[in-house]
Amino acid sequence: MAAKKANSTTPRMSDDAVKAKTGKTWKQWFTILDKAGAKKMNHPEIVKCLSESHDVGPWWRQMVTVTYEQARGLRKQHQRPDGFQISVSRTIPVPIAGLYKAFATEKARNSWLTEDGLEVSTAKANKSIRGAWNEVKTSLEISFIPKGEDKSQVVVTHSKLPNAKASATMKAFWSKALDRLRDTLVAK
Repeated sequence: MAAKKANSTTPRMSDDAVKAKTGKTWKQWFTILDKAGAKKMNHPEIVKCLSESHDVGPWWRQMVTVTYEQARGLRKQHQRPDGFQISVSRTIPVPIAGLYKAFATEKARNSWLTEDGLEVSTAKANKSIRGAWNEVKTSLEISFIPKGEDKSQVVVTHSKLPNAKASATMKAFWSKALDRLRDTLVAK
């Protein structure tokens, strides 16, 4: 059987998972929030409603709110209050120092990144790089996570994207770029 493709109206977590943690299914939460007038509320107001009227922990208040907003067409997939955000990651069979080094300088990036628009604002060796992309107001956070002696993971989070189209474009861009990075590092 083919897996069901997720979209902005399909909850990312199953009914069983949400019920185990909150005591209610998605349908029950959507009914509760509809009756509370959440379709006309902003994100903080929905979270406040869940906080004050229901015994839901902070993380689950956010999950229920975002899922409700997506299901009711109030928020698109990857949308956040300051724009859209995407994340792409790859686990690569190289030590973390080698993975970090591939991002750390323009010269190293040029071997695998077709467009070098990264303007680094802060860098913590073998941990993270933060900055802007292509002189626009989008933000990049690149995290490096050790996964053993000879394997590490890179996570590129691109934030403040202006719309859903830009988020889809950048998700595809970073997926291809990280594939090239993996191929470049593995070939060495």
